[in-house]
Amino acid sequence: MYEAFYGLSGRPFSLLPDAEFLYLSEQHRKALNLLEYGMMTQAGFIVITGEVGAGKTTIVRRFIKTASPDLTLGVITNTNKSFGKVLTWVAMAFELDHRGRDYVKHFRRFQEFLLAQYAAGKRTVLIIDEAQNMTAAMLEELRMLSNINNEKDQLLQMVLVGQPELLTILQRPDLVQFVQRIAVHFNLAGLGLEETENYIVHRLGVKGGRADLFDHLACAAVHHFTGGIPRLINLLCDVALVYGYGNEMPRIDYDTVIDAVEDRARQGLSSFRAMPDGVDRVALKIKLAQGPIEPVVPAKRELRLLRNE
Repeated sequence: MYEAFYGLSGRPFSLLPDAEFLYLSEQHRKALNLLEYGMMTQAGFIVITGEVGAGKTTIVRRFIKTASPDLTLGVITNTNKSFGKVLTWVAMAFELDHRGRDYVKHFRRFQEFLLAQYAAGKRTVLIIDEAQNMTAAMLEELRMLSNINNEKDQLLQMVLVGQPELLTILQRPDLVQFVQRIAVHFNLAGLGLEETENYIVHRLGVKGGRADLFDHLACAAVHHFTGGIPRLINLLCDVALVYGYGNEMPRIDYDTVIDAVEDRARQGLSSFRAMPDGVDRVALKIKLAQGPIEPVVPAKRELRLLRNE
């Protein structure tokens, strides 16, 4: 719709995951570095958390794409509370035959697989996405699987990727032993103002767009209403471009972004932050011109890892 008007070769803010648009912020790079560090130090469990749309899947896909050839990777993406025995899904992740076996034979087959990989000079890594959907019992089953090792090396390393609810589950008293095995944890927060602007410029550039297509205050408004969450940035910028095109505006400005935010709020299905209480769009513009505004949010959910109390 708006691509030709703005000189774009395609939609720069599609919600579909596309490696063409890969943008690694400082914290995404840090998460990747910690993930790689955990691999090198044979961490039993690595946990990466973040809000919906924060870029967790981007981290996982980048890791898989650049993984060392001495890693044997298995990935579980469709976790839910009723998907049965975890070991069955682990076997499927590594393309092992799991049919017609009782649990003991199934476990022995998986143990033989890990030993064979180790003998071949390979390390086995299991990645579980959307891990917040797992129950405490499932997580405990994973912990038992992590006991398969020899005296020197960890035969199975696991990466759990999930929303903040995963931290709530891990805080349960009956999962203390599990938490003590988490060697690396990183929580992805939203992008800061500067990185939000860089992110917008980057995605526009991929499709041939001008770096200044969104002016500074427009970027500041996008950052404010999305909290710097990449998926929400894409959604708001895409809608703003539609509005800009409809009004034949050569650049996307602050008011265009506000129009998009307010219209979504009126329609009742907005994922964006609400306008601050007692502040209209003029007052907010003045505040954003002075710098980012800290939103009023509930206390952060934290996990105190590797702490014995």
